[in-house]
Amino acid sequence: MRTHGWQGKPPSSDGDAVARIVAAADRCVRRRGGQTTIADVAVELGVSRKTVYRYFPSTTALLRAAATQGTRKFLETMAERLSGIDDVAEAVVEGIVLTVTAVPDEPYLRLLLEEPSHTLLRSVTSETARRIGQQVLVEHTSIDWERTPIASHMLDELVEWSLRAVHSFMSNPSDPPRDADDLRGYLRRWLAPAIREWAERPATDIVGR
Repeated sequence: MRTHGWQGKPPSSDGDAVARIVAAADRCVRRRGGQTTIADVAVELGVSRKTVYRYFPSTTALLRAAATQGTRKFLETMAERLSGIDDVAEAVVEGIVLTVTAVPDEPYLRLLLEEPSHTLLRSVTSETARRIGQQVLVEHTSIDWERTPIASHMLDELVEWSLRAVHSFMSNPSDPPRDADDLRGYLRRWLAPAIREWAERPATDIVGR
């Protein structure tokens, strides 16, 4: 760990350096969105780009780390909003609506669209994203998984499909735009019935067992 720069306050460890770099990236993202670069973060910290690259090999890697931290509050809000829902289809519908309509106010959701390489947008359906989606459904809703015969691998597919829907609505918005109620109604008409029919079929390796 190098100690020069850092606006005269060198980090106490590599872990501290990483935390400060990510915090600086967060500030830059909130100002510059997807145009944030390693150079911007270096200036924010008072260090060279080489110093930042020592901890993060690319802008994408740094933005991904910042997004992991930055989306926590949004995920907490989503978990709270879904906590009283006991129907799988309704939970999926509401999760999609909450995510898509939050884009204007959530810098890290906007970042997915604005980041030039769109690498982060493609990561919407990654294993990590699917795992988070499953966690929200299983741990933060009122769904009785003992009575909902959904196999674990099928739940993974459901979450993946939901994330792909989010990806589609974010990257190619409706024209004319739909507000939250319109989008909710649209998904209840065309998505929810299919999920309910599928969820009622017998399955093995049931979630929650």
